[in-house]
Amino acid sequence: MKPKISVIVPVYNVEAYLGACVESIFNQTLKDIEIILVDDGATDNSGKLCDEYQKKDERIKVIHKQNGGLSSARNAGLEIAKGKYVTFLDSDDLYLPKSCELLYNEIEKHRADYVIGNYQNCDEDGTPWKNPVFNTEKYKNFKLSITDYHDSFYVMNSSACNKIFRKSFIDKLNLRFVDGAIAEDAIFTTYCFIKSTKVYYFNDVIYLYRQRNLPTSISNNCSYEYFNKINKAYRMIYENFRDNNQIGFYRFFYAKSVTYMMYKFIDSKLLSHEEKIKVLGEMRWFYKLSIGLKVPMCQEFLTDIVKLIADKKYEEAIEKCEYVALIRKDLTKEVKEGMSKPPLELYEKMLLTKEVEYE
Repeated sequence: MKPKISVIVPVYNVEAYLGACVESIFNQTLKDIEIILVDDGATDNSGKLCDEYQKKDERIKVIHKQNGGLSSARNAGLEIAKGKYVTFLDSDDLYLPKSCELLYNEIEKHRADYVIGNYQNCDEDGTPWKNPVFNTEKYKNFKLSITDYHDSFYVMNSSACNKIFRKSFIDKLNLRFVDGAIAEDAIFTTYCFIKSTKVYYFNDVIYLYRQRNLPTSISNNCSYEYFNKINKAYRMIYENFRDNNQIGFYRFFYAKSVTYMMYKFIDSKLLSHEEKIKVLGEMRWFYKLSIGLKVPMCQEFLTDIVKLIADKKYEEAIEKCEYVALIRKDLTKEVKEGMSKPPLELYEKMLLTKEVEYE
C-alpha cells in the first residue's frame, strides 16, 4: 500500500539541526508516512547521519547525490515518492507532533489539490515565537480563490514547506522545482495556485521555521549572480501568470515583490558600478511593469527611481539609489523591513484600478 504522505527533506551541511528535524518527523501522530532524506552532497556529517537514521526506522529512504542545490534535492525526492500526498520539510526546521495528521485530514476532507497551514518562526534553539505568522483571529479556515485579493492573497505565501500537495496533481502538471533558480519556492507554489481548482487554508500551526543567526546578510551581499538569477525567476513567474490570464492576482504579488527587490539593489554592497548598470538594464522590464500595471511604490522617491530606470537613465537612478542607501545605513532592521512592505492602503488603492497594460 502507498503511504499516506511522503515527507521530502533536502539535506546539506546541517548536522547541528538534522537530528531535531528528523525527530520531529519520527514523533508524528500519523505513522503511515514515508520519510525521504536527500543528501545533496553534504561535506559535513549530514550524509552519515542520514544513513544512521535509516537504520533506526524502516520508513526512511536515503538518497545520496552530488550537490545540485535545493531544487535538485527536492526533485530527486519527488522522483521516488510513493505517498498519496507530498510535503516538504527543510532540514533545519521542525514539524509539530500533529502536523502530518492535520495536513492529511484537511486535504482528505476537501479533496483538494493542496492545502496551506499556518506556521510559526522560532529561535535558532527551536524556541517558538509568541505568535504564528497568520493571525488566527483574522484568518479562519477557508477556500482560496485567485480572484480574492484580500485573504487568499495574504495566506498564499511562497514557501513550499507549510503545504501538503496531492502527488497526482503535481505529476499531472509535470511540475518540478527549477534547478539552479533563486525563488524556486515562489515559482513552484504560484504555478500550483494558477493551475489549481481546490486550495484550502487552515489556521493550525504545522511548521516551525528556524531563524538562524547566519554570519552574513543576503540583503547586503547580493551579487550580480543573485540579481541575474532572481531576474530569471521573476520573469518566469510573471509569464506564468500572464500566459494563464491571471494578471489581476499577479499585480498584488508584484506589489509585494517590487519594493522588496528595489531595496535589495539599493542595499547591496557587492555590485560594481558597471554591474549596477547591467542589472538595471536587465531588470528594466520588471521595474517598468509598475507603470503598466499601475502598481504604486511604497515611497514616492522609489517611484522617481523606477521612472528613471524605465527611461534608461541608469546613471541618475544609481545616484538616487546611493543617496537612499546612505540614509538607510543608520536605520534599524525593523524600520528597513517596514519600508519594503506595502501598507494596506496601497492594496486598497490598487483595487480601484481597472485598466492595466502589460507585455
